[in-house]
Amino acid sequence: MKQWLLGLGILCVMGLTSANAVSKEVLDIEIKETIKTFDKEVHGGAEFLEKAKGYLVFPNVYKAGFGIGGEYGEGALLVHGRIVDYYSTLSASIGFQLGAQKKSVIIVFLTQKALDDFRKSNGWKVGVDGSVAIAKWGVGEDINTIDFKDPVVGFIFGNKGLMYNLTLEGSKITKLKK
Repeated sequence: MKQWLLGLGILCVMGLTSANAVSKEVLDIEIKETIKTFDKEVHGGAEFLEKAKGYLVFPNVYKAGFGIGGEYGEGALLVHGRIVDYYSTLSASIGFQLGAQKKSVIIVFLTQKALDDFRKSNGWKVGVDGSVAIAKWGVGEDINTIDFKDPVVGFIFGNKGLMYNLTLEGSKITKLKK
């Protein structure tokens, strides 16, 4: 039974990956738009990203499931505001789930060590190779006034604004050749 469920999960993820692969040019445009949306949603967002050592931007992370779920998205790592490499994020899950959703994810590296550890990895798994704290703060509060204790902070948002109580645990981030 477990092998059958695992196989179904793999098929779901494969469907997501093939359906959502985009060209480098399209991805670059989507990344710029996602950063603009982040700046609109998060007071002080642009300044926060400028101070970061680097950040991953996944404009469209798709999740679909019917008992077995999969999640996939493509994005890029930006350092000093410039794209340096392209990456994919992938995860699978088992449990009560039905439907589909799309979200955007930005993962910010606040220290040089965290960025270097990520870049040296060969497939970085959230929660194993590094923890990502999901950012939370008060409405109207400037993100730059918060003292984050974790070296890596994640933001999850969609067409209804920032999303809370979501996790990135178990997501595997792998370098792409674009």
